[in-house]
Amino acid sequence: MPKYAWPLIVIAIAVGLLLMFSSRVIVTVPAGHVAVATLFGEVEPKPYKEGLHFPVNPLLKWYFFDARQKTLKDQANVPSQDQLQTKIDVSVQFRLVGDMAARILKDTGSFQDAVNVHLVPKLRSLLREQGKSVERAEDFFAEETQERLQIALETDLSTYLLDKGIDAQAVLIRDITLPPFIIRAIESKKEREQEVEKQRAELERFRTEQQQLIASAEAKREAAEQEALQRRLLADAQAYEIGKINEAISTNPAYLQLQALEALKSISKDPSSKLYFLNGDSPQPLPLLNIGDPLGGKQ
Repeated sequence: MPKYAWPLIVIAIAVGLLLMFSSRVIVTVPAGHVAVATLFGEVEPKPYKEGLHFPVNPLLKWYFFDARQKTLKDQANVPSQDQLQTKIDVSVQFRLVGDMAARILKDTGSFQDAVNVHLVPKLRSLLREQGKSVERAEDFFAEETQERLQIALETDLSTYLLDKGIDAQAVLIRDITLPPFIIRAIESKKEREQEVEKQRAELERFRTEQQQLIASAEAKREAAEQEALQRRLLADAQAYEIGKINEAISTNPAYLQLQALEALKSISKDPSSKLYFLNGDSPQPLPLLNIGDPLGGKQ
């Protein structure tokens, strides 16, 4: 080998060692993560937050934990006081407490180990425990029952998990599945209620129509009574007017004379009327027909 080749080999080895050690003395923690280092199996108590960290011991072994918000979906069969099993689907929003990552690694293991060991079993246990306070399975559908269940789960789960390095932020009930025969009973009950509501609406419609007919008949009756009253008032007025006219003309001499003349005119046209006696002292001629005639007017 040429003598000038040795320096190149030494330089290449040096560069290789430098690159190898530089990759182990500089650590980058991704956004939303924390890193925990161990040296010969011993966990360093202080975690490394996101960003660039150097220089570090090249002999350290690194564990990365995702500290971003996560959602766990799970379900459990929850017995109520009537001993019926109701399947409840829930979602838990949570995140890892970054400052406790070293403790999680030491006591439990990885992030997923903490979820499987602490979160899931406790959630299912709390669900079954809370179900004991529900009297009947169908009560799970009641809004107040679901609100109470969510509040109790959030409170108890958060208190328990916080000491384990997990921050449970919310528990949401996604779905509730009752036993099949209860579902059928509820559906049948709803159908009956809908039928009753339909009949009630029909009865209310009929009652409204009858009220409208009664109101219409009442209006017609009032109109007829009003018309009859008006006619009666008009008749009374006309009678009063006629009475006054009769009263006025009955005492009028000219009217009496006119009536007498009209009577004479009519008598004169009767062939059976032959003899007349007039009261000459009266201002009005008063006809007296066949007075004192025993023959009944025969001549």
